[in-house]
Amino acid sequence: MAVSGGSCWKDGHAGVAVSLAPAAVSSFFRPQKNLGMDEEGVRQPSGPPTRKKFFIPLDEDEAPPAGRGNPVLKFVRHVPWEFGDVLPDYVLGQSTCALFLSLRYHNLHPDYIHGRLQSLGKSFALRVLLIQVDVKDPQQALKELAKMCILADCTLVLAWSPEEAGRYLETYKAYEQKPADLLMEKLEQDFVARVTECLTTVKSVNKTDSQTLLTTFGSLEQLIAASREDLALCPGLGPQKARRLFDVLHKPFLKVPR
Repeated sequence: MAVSGGSCWKDGHAGVAVSLAPAAVSSFFRPQKNLGMDEEGVRQPSGPPTRKKFFIPLDEDEAPPAGRGNPVLKFVRHVPWEFGDVLPDYVLGQSTCALFLSLRYHNLHPDYIHGRLQSLGKSFALRVLLIQVDVKDPQQALKELAKMCILADCTLVLAWSPEEAGRYLETYKAYEQKPADLLMEKLEQDFVARVTECLTTVKSVNKTDSQTLLTTFGSLEQLIAASREDLALCPGLGPQKARRLFDVLHKPFLKVPR
């Protein structure tokens, strides 16, 4: 992993830029003549395979020692990283990058992250804005940043400590080549189990109530067509559960403007 320490960490407020990429891409590596060859020109084993790294970009004007002013880097321990000349704060793979922002710094410099997102553009398929929540009342700032991320097609991730932010970076890198199945919800294949899971999302309706409803009405279609009074007659349901279930099944998802 390569790290670029930019001016965003000036005065210790914002974060060093880091990019996760194969070490071979780094501008710091230069091919050497006859690398991996013996005296007769026969290629020799080069030892164990190298692990991919992520880069943290370096500012041309300021090049502080690795990690100085960036509290997150101390907690990136399970993937290798190094400094590199990259635009985002962290390059986590060929198509994934991250920008880091401290809310305390954002409150002092509200235009900073807007400029960073603009300069980043669409150069990565997945762009993550990793925010460290380090203020007492973050609601208003997070609301504005959430809108900004929607407009910039950027994924918003919140961390409450440098340790947590470091774990997010490590996880993104570790799952770089993993299929999406690991993150997807496991859906039940059995019809009754799926209906039960659906009905129990209604407040106070449990699995026993769900089984009673299916047994009483015979099908989901008949259950939806039932009146509030019919629902209340089911054993163990009662008028309050019946009203909640009826409202969920019949009220519109969006409020109708008056």
